[in-house]
Amino acid sequence: MNTLSLIRSCLRGSLALAILALVLAVNNLKAQQSEEFDDYKIRFSAAWFYSNPTGQIKAQSDTVPVDFTKDLNFSSYSTFAGKADWKFTHKNHFYVVIIPLWTSKTTTLSRDIVWDGNPIHAGAVVQSYLHAVEVAPGYQYDIIRRKRGHLGLAVQIDLFNSTAKISAAAQVTGDGTQQAAVSASRSLLAPLPVAGPEFRLYLTNSPRVFIEGNVYGMYFFGYGNFVSSAGDIGVTLTKHITANAGYTLGTRLEVKGTASRVGLNLSQKGPLVGLQFSF
Repeated sequence: MNTLSLIRSCLRGSLALAILALVLAVNNLKAQQSEEFDDYKIRFSAAWFYSNPTGQIKAQSDTVPVDFTKDLNFSSYSTFAGKADWKFTHKNHFYVVIIPLWTSKTTTLSRDIVWDGNPIHAGAVVQSYLHAVEVAPGYQYDIIRRKRGHLGLAVQIDLFNSTAKISAAAQVTGDGTQQAAVSASRSLLAPLPVAGPEFRLYLTNSPRVFIEGNVYGMYFFGYGNFVSSAGDIGVTLTKHITANAGYTLGTRLEVKGTASRVGLNLSQKGPLVGLQFSF
């Protein structure tokens, strides 16, 4: 082989290598450009929730409901909100949400009330508590999933296991009325299917800052209804950890009472602060 042929062979080899390198570089660039910021298989969320409960409850035999704020003087309290999310395919999720809503109060009644058929007079000192644990398994399908976020539709079953107890010791109230001892608790298990949209949007062309939110609800005709909405802003701390702060705009559960069922109207709202761990 002469020198000219050798040079031509080397040039052809170099050109082939250059083309191969260019193709690999372009493919790598496309892969980087299409890589989703919100890419994970398992995600755990844990948040502090400062809840402000309002609403009413009525036992089966009562005609006038007891108001959590006006009668029992319930106020804001701290609780926990957690979620485990398994994204088992590119657009499909199974998840479960747990929120324990536990609050109690000791107060002096400003008016007469009736609880579970027992009259409790104004001036009586009453102890009351409300336990309403929400466990919600669900499924989500991401209708849109892009580099800078997604829009999904979720369907879940909200299992509310609620217990209310009101107690008053035997006493003579301030106006001289004899108050008999009263202590009664009533429970309600309400499985409620709800659905609604959920989204996450990264605000810049990087995974640093994002906003996310959801709206869930359902109307159950003669049984009751449920609606909730929440939103937060998140900051990515590391590849696997984000910090979130937001607000639950309103979680409202209404279960209509009957002769055989406790009536409950419970709303929760307040700020949330927490962390997300994605793997």
